[in-house]
Amino acid sequence: MSTPDSRPVTNEVTVRACPDGPLLVRGPATIVDEAGDAVPRSRATVALCRCGGTAIAPWCDGTHKVNGYRSDD
Repeated sequence: MSTPDSRPVTNEVTVRACPDGPLLVRGPATIVDEAGDAVPRSRATVALCRCGGTAIAPWCDGTHKVNGYRSDD
């Protein structure tokens, strides 16, 4: 089985830290909130905010581009 962009479907989870941006989570990871409850997700790849400025936590909304967030990576 393949995804719409022809990548094979896998159970592997990867997390990539984008320089000065979000964490990209690919695969069937469960994202949990501060109470330990699962946060619903509808995509195979999601972007998690690292800058703390997003209006749609835990997801990235691009605020890092305007608030000057810089990562150490």
